[in-house]
Amino acid sequence: MPELNYDLPLFRPPSEAYSLILQVTIGCSHNACAFCGMYKTKKFRVKEWSEIEVDITLAAREMRHARRIFLADGNALAMSTSGMLHLLGRLYRAFPFLERVSAYAGPKDILNKSGEELREIRQAGLEILYLGVESGNEEILRQMYKGVAPEEMIEAGQKAIQAGFKLSVTVINGLGGRAMLREHALDTARLLSQIDPHYLGLLTLMPVPGTVLEKRITRGEFELPGPLEILAEIKLMLENMQLSNCIFRCNHASNYLPLKGTLSKDQAALVTLLENVLKNPAQYRLKPEFLRGL
Repeated sequence: MPELNYDLPLFRPPSEAYSLILQVTIGCSHNACAFCGMYKTKKFRVKEWSEIEVDITLAAREMRHARRIFLADGNALAMSTSGMLHLLGRLYRAFPFLERVSAYAGPKDILNKSGEELREIRQAGLEILYLGVESGNEEILRQMYKGVAPEEMIEAGQKAIQAGFKLSVTVINGLGGRAMLREHALDTARLLSQIDPHYLGLLTLMPVPGTVLEKRITRGEFELPGPLEILAEIKLMLENMQLSNCIFRCNHASNYLPLKGTLSKDQAALVTLLENVLKNPAQYRLKPEFLRGL
């Protein structure tokens, strides 16, 4: 990896582990989620083109054969449409073997662009959008300061797919705490069924020091679910989800039990597995707390 002009820390989805990371925005334009500490040391801005051009030139000299590029930071789609189109054109000229470009996208970023703008950006080569859904429950989204209601999240997801993007969404199990396990599972299943994304990743809540949520836990205002409660929540979610052909992954470092498959094809088998784990947890190797995140 060339020594680009990164403003650290830098984050990317697990599936972009082998991608060239090009930082075109700094931080996150929302940066208010109660559970997230990723960009608290940064003030959001879109990088000046002169800064971006320096990095593209350096990366193209040292990684000319790059096939995948991920646009950091938290929501590069917040760039103007004209800026994004210019950027994508430059990337595909600079990297002759480039196969795809991807980025995080906040729901407001998608909603703030017209369908025509999104189609232009897709046709210019931005292929995958990563959308943090987190929960489908209105109260949980409100408590976590997500900034949108479930209906807006559904609209954003559907709008991205209609524009031709491959949509990868993430959900955080346990985000409703022990008090709202059932609501979180059922409402998230309903929301995901309406979006019908191409990819779905489940994370399990791990409190980040210094965040609003961590402080609520310390004050006793939020109770973390245990491992079996989390697995019961995932089972309930899967039982009520209706997806057509979605690549499903629950194998993040935060998860207690690795799961993967294609929904809906493997849905019944995954539910059966979770039933067996819940009945006989000692027969399965659930990840201990001290290894989560590693």
